[in-house]
Amino acid sequence: MTSSRLRGSLVTAATWVLVLIFFFPVAWMVFTAFKPEHQAATMPPTFAPDLTLDGFQAVFDRGMLPYLLNSLSASVGSTLLVLALAVPAAYALSIRPIVHVRDALFFFISTRFMPVAASIIPVYLLLQSVGGLDNITWLTILYIGVNLPIAVWMMRSFLAEVPRELIEAAQLDGARLGTEIFRVVLPIVMPGIAAAGLICFIFAWNEYFLANLLTAQVARPTPPFLTSFVDGRGQFLSVLSAAATIAIVPVVAAGWIAQKQLVRGLAMGAIK
Repeated sequence: MTSSRLRGSLVTAATWVLVLIFFFPVAWMVFTAFKPEHQAATMPPTFAPDLTLDGFQAVFDRGMLPYLLNSLSASVGSTLLVLALAVPAAYALSIRPIVHVRDALFFFISTRFMPVAASIIPVYLLLQSVGGLDNITWLTILYIGVNLPIAVWMMRSFLAEVPRELIEAAQLDGARLGTEIFRVVLPIVMPGIAAAGLICFIFAWNEYFLANLLTAQVARPTPPFLTSFVDGRGQFLSVLSAAATIAIVPVVAAGWIAQKQLVRGLAMGAIK
């Protein structure tokens, strides 16, 4: 075996080891979800438990469905609106650069400099004054503000790689701005849009801090609901694992559906 093939085999083996290390906690969580509660936290762990669906039944008996619907509404709604705003903004910042483009880009990314915890008091008071607490619409708007800078930077990176010759040819053929964007540029960067949308969806779905502090019951999404399984009586590990397993299904499904576009999008230059 040549040194290059040996090196390739070692890289492959190391990659599989890393994949298994990262995947093991998720697999163990799913396995624990099917255990009875009295076998979920035994030490040493029980590898041949009496498998049951009691944990999932307990989750839905506790009313998880409304929390899932709130998460789905806020995540999908914010992602669609973020993309609707990010694509034209990134288009202006890349293909048709505006004046002082670097200042505009810095402004977008500077909104992420301040930790969310540092701005939670004015945000809370503002929402309280307009009746926006425990409101799914206002939570969606906050998610838009959080994810928009990331989407703009990602989409600008994708759009910057569109061949200028194609755009110039469309302009010579008399294409207007709308035709240029929707029929020439967007089909090329569709994998990038899918990648940016998936990342924004994951960030919104997993967001905990704002959801926990700004919602109570009506608009409460899934992440704060998961913490309700840890209380003064102890940690209900089997039920918590069942709830977490259900919570990751939409993200896994979205990633599975968009995996080809995601790989192509990241390869276009979203991560540099």
